[in-house]
Amino acid sequence: MARVAVLHNTLDFNGGADAVCLHVCEALQAAHDVTLFTISETSLSALNELFGTDAAVTVETLPGTGPLARLLARVDDWRGPQLAFRSVLLDRWFRRRAAAFDLAVSTANEFALPVPSVQYVHFPQFNGHVAGPDGVHGGGVADRVWTRMAGLDDRRLPADATLLANSTYTADHVVARYGRGASVVHPPVDPIPGEPWADRERGVVTVGRIAPDNRTLDAIRAVDGVRERGYDLHLHLVGSAAEAYRSYVDRVEAAVAAREHVTLERSVPRTRLEALLGSHRYGLNPKRGEHFGMALAEYVAAGMVPFAHDSGGQRDVVDGAEDRLFGTVTEATERLVAAIEADARPRLPPDRFAVDRFHERIRTAVDDRLAGR
Repeated sequence: MARVAVLHNTLDFNGGADAVCLHVCEALQAAHDVTLFTISETSLSALNELFGTDAAVTVETLPGTGPLARLLARVDDWRGPQLAFRSVLLDRWFRRRAAAFDLAVSTANEFALPVPSVQYVHFPQFNGHVAGPDGVHGGGVADRVWTRMAGLDDRRLPADATLLANSTYTADHVVARYGRGASVVHPPVDPIPGEPWADRERGVVTVGRIAPDNRTLDAIRAVDGVRERGYDLHLHLVGSAAEAYRSYVDRVEAAVAAREHVTLERSVPRTRLEALLGSHRYGLNPKRGEHFGMALAEYVAAGMVPFAHDSGGQRDVVDGAEDRLFGTVTEATERLVAAIEADARPRLPPDRFAVDRFHERIRTAVDDRLAGR
């Protein structure tokens, strides 16, 4: 049994990266002594209920995490998520404890860690000024500062780090920034029981935190467009609403209140989420440049017809099907209308991203790294 540290900068956004963290803990806890290091207020029990996981590991939080997390949440509302900053704090803190561990597993992207590691990259968090294969780049002065403080301004990751990526899109960006390949391990999503197609409601479900980057309002506009074409389609928005996005949440709530065909449910139990997915025909993900798309993968798992913005790792999830991808809100409307008119059915198997497969690949990566392979 090895001593394994799992590093995750924050669990307060309740997104797909946080689900991966919980699943990694669950995958490793039976065979290893696992400690989760995070700068997060959210409890493990709350996340287990949200993600349907059973993680039961030791949790270490940075002293003063509560006030710090609340301060960062207020900053996030007008400056966006400060994830790189959080990661730098986490890295500095963990280094003082690293000697007590045989291996570190990052579920919050890349680090220059002082111990052997397995690093799961949702999207590179440092060296944002380096353009990826699609020309995407970002960052400015802050990015260069955090990159330097993270010890990665030379664009070299530790030689004893095993790199994993959530999609081919992300893996290509890892190569562009660091010149190192990453094995693609799609995030875990088990099949979700559903009703027969004929019994399903002609409705759309959009799952994900209510946030500007998730473009929740675009989902409303797309369904509005379908209804303007004469089809009685309704929309369920399901997702948590972090305090960091309060101003955007207010806009979404106002849009929902003005429409009888749109409902919003926040922080629903897993049973309710699965009931919605299993009883509706269509799933819509309007986020652009999604690095993978956990909600989109859940639409597949529930036997829905999934639609997503034609960018990022979402192409992996729908297996590159052009009639399931769109570039604009108008195109999203057109894809939905075409599916309704053709009575389009699901094409992908519900077990495409099975949890057991993910857990096994994580355990193998950790065991191989511990063995020096």
